[in-house]
Amino acid sequence: MKSNNVVSSFSYLILFLATFFFTSVTSEDPYKFFTWKVTYGDIYPLGVKQQGILINGQFPGPQIDTVTNENLIISVYNYLSEPFLISWNGLQHRRNSWQDGVSGTNCAIPPRRNFTYTLQAKDQIGSYFYFPSLGMHKAAGAFGAIRIWSRPGIPVPFPSPSGDITILAGDWFKLGHRRLRRVAESGHKLPFPDGLLINGRGWNGNTFTVDQGRTYRFRISNVGLATSLNFRIQGHRLKLVEVEGSHTLQNTYSSLDIHLGQSYSVLVTADQPVRDYYVVVSTRFTRRVLTTTSILHYSNSRIGVSGPPPPGPTLDIASSVFQARTIRWNLTASGPRPNPQGSYHYGLIKPSRTIMLANSAPYINGKQRYAVNSVSYIAPDTPLKLADYFNIPGVFYVGSIPTFPTGGNNGYLQTAVMGANFHENVEIVFQNWEDSVQSWHIDGYSFFVVGFGSGQWTPDSRGRYNLRDTVARCTTQVYPRSWTAVYIALDNVGMWNIRSENWERQYLGQQFYLRVYTPSKSLRDEYPVPKNALLCGRASGRVTRPV
Repeated sequence: MKSNNVVSSFSYLILFLATFFFTSVTSEDPYKFFTWKVTYGDIYPLGVKQQGILINGQFPGPQIDTVTNENLIISVYNYLSEPFLISWNGLQHRRNSWQDGVSGTNCAIPPRRNFTYTLQAKDQIGSYFYFPSLGMHKAAGAFGAIRIWSRPGIPVPFPSPSGDITILAGDWFKLGHRRLRRVAESGHKLPFPDGLLINGRGWNGNTFTVDQGRTYRFRISNVGLATSLNFRIQGHRLKLVEVEGSHTLQNTYSSLDIHLGQSYSVLVTADQPVRDYYVVVSTRFTRRVLTTTSILHYSNSRIGVSGPPPPGPTLDIASSVFQARTIRWNLTASGPRPNPQGSYHYGLIKPSRTIMLANSAPYINGKQRYAVNSVSYIAPDTPLKLADYFNIPGVFYVGSIPTFPTGGNNGYLQTAVMGANFHENVEIVFQNWEDSVQSWHIDGYSFFVVGFGSGQWTPDSRGRYNLRDTVARCTTQVYPRSWTAVYIALDNVGMWNIRSENWERQYLGQQFYLRVYTPSKSLRDEYPVPKNALLCGRASGRVTRPV
């Protein structure tokens, strides 16, 4: 009997372990696999032949559709004659800045080589995009939409629309990306863009077909290089429902300002008389206004568009500021998790430190550069993340950019890295003393835009903060001679890029890296270097880890 009991106990143990292993394996989040071939190709976005950068022969690139927590395995083959990298605007890469795809975290993919990104849409929903992060590649294509859908069973705060339409809008240059790079590096400012594109096409280049009486979701991203945009649809109202992963109060607008790097979702009901209508994008805050259109086609329409497209706002700042103040978090809606967004009371958490970042446009060594707190970033020969991981000296030092402006218009060149501690709660103030609208992005995070105002930020400005229902997002605008303040909980270890979304400014130094550090080596806090990581510069010849 004793022997039988031992056998029986052993059998139960084997059954338990087998069940545990099977459950662990089958409960893992799903995987999606992509193979992307990056090539040159002829494109004609403004009616002029240009050399574009294509992904699988497409301009713009393939759209990524995924569900919260799914794993994305994206194998990128570089068939260009130059190094290449893709970054993921808005994906947070929890514990995994190794996959961020910027020069401070990744070695570029050499020509005729491959790199496989391993991404996860961890606890995220919403509308984002990817883009090429090196040089001026963004001026040649290789960008595309990312749509992260909610998991089944987690409600969204609006009925399922009849369709989901992507709008990738942005300014465009007829000059190729190499010539634009040479202009910037020569110390001259880039020319004004030649036109605008919607989904890679110019005037009336796209038709979006809808059925009368039905409601559609439009996801709009500004993927341009230089200008803020205004989006509108002739005769139709835009009901805002989502901003970069946050469900919003469902206010309606006749048009919507979308600044560089930003993404929005609106619901549009086809409730007008049967005919065709203009979908319009135009530049904001520019003396010369660029405009382009697509067509909203009612499925039973026999009447095309006619006359000029409806005008939009141009130089007026006040209306844009007013609109920005109306964009609020929907506190009762679920985010990527079933609990309501308002269950995280960001306004009750007192920041432990304040960082103020002031943009400037100094001339350094006789050339136009751009700076943050007087520091104009220069990329080292080795990605910062690799240098940090392998303890390679001389690549960078933490604290090479001050946490407050130093004053004056002078600037200096430096590989700028700012230090911060894991689990810090930080207030960041973007201070803009220039006459143009700025747009700032933080990789790896979503932050709360708690306030903005004109003039100089002071501690008294906190009295005007929205500490209840401001929206959480990853890219924010800063109006001319104004400030914008954000709260951010540094809960994602890594080396994270903070940059201007104006690509000339970013390329010529208006960026730096925030090193969010913990001495812990636990996988709970950060993943180790990927086995397939490309090694370059002073990290060449190192060993990542056993396969």
